[in-house]
Amino acid sequence: DDSIDRKNAPMKKGIYSMHLLSGLLKASNRRYIELISTFDDVSSGVNNLKKVSETVVTDKRTYKGFNFFAEDDVKLLVTLARGEFNISGFQNKTLHRFLADKSSGQISRILKRLNKHGIIKKIGKTYKYYLTRIGKAVIAAELIVKEMSITPVLATA
Repeated sequence: DDSIDRKNAPMKKGIYSMHLLSGLLKASNRRYIELISTFDDVSSGVNNLKKVSETVVTDKRTYKGFNFFAEDDVKLLVTLARGEFNISGFQNKTLHRFLADKSSGQISRILKRLNKHGIIKKIGKTYKYYLTRIGKAVIAAELIVKEMSITPVLATA
């Protein structure tokens, strides 16, 4: 049998793998710049905020919207905005480190809910997820509105 079996292998950080490593780093930087660029323009995030806060019904199953003042939802969204997830994506097991109070099954349902609302996207034939543009915009809008507008007003009350 002369078939070739290709698998992902750990990349050595030497001169011979610079071309492959540069491609991965460029993709990571592009995703990070997309996240940062959403901080200035919150109009698209505010429009999408309504979209992700409403209940979604697919295949006779409902997925509740996200409440940006509920502690669990805020903790989840702040966790998803971490830089390390922008570099290499995230999986159920990597989220479990930050959401230790949730079981693996609960995190799987959370991932499904995030996916149905368009906040994350799954990478084909893997267990990895990345934030979508809408997800980045919504998280940026939520953090900006809460930290820059609501918190200062309540601090002066």
